Amino acid sequence: MSSDRKLNPLTPDETRVILNKGTERPFVGEYTSTKTAGTFICRQCQAPLYRSADKFDSGCGWPSFDDEIPGAVHREVDSDGRRTEIVCKSCGGHLGHVFEGERFTQKNTRHCVNSISMRFVPEGQPLPPKL
Repeated sequence: MSSDRKLNPLTPDETRVILNKGTERPFVGEYTSTKTAGTFICRQCQAPLYRSADKFDSGCGWPSFDDEIPGAVHREVDSDGRRTEIVCKSCGGHLGHVFEGERFTQKNTRHCVNSISMRFVPEGQPLPPKL
């Protein structure tokens, strides 16, 4: 990412999660229970990340998706060495973690994403340009 790239300003809580790889508390996120059709975009750079059609209720306390928009998310080994972290491929902002083999859906994948890392654009509204 270019150092002169203009991204959305972040609040202290957003900075803690998105830049410092924190986690919001379970069951408090803005999008945990959202069932409205639309697209979830990166809060920092506005890149499309997830479609509501891929969202499901895993009961874990964070928004869960069994698939990402192709090319939107990058996976890397978490600093704990055990989990797989997911970040926005466009800006590198921390999204959460991905888990496989839990059998929640046929795709057998759960992207556990912090609501604070995303914004939601309802279906029918134009997506903002990626920064």
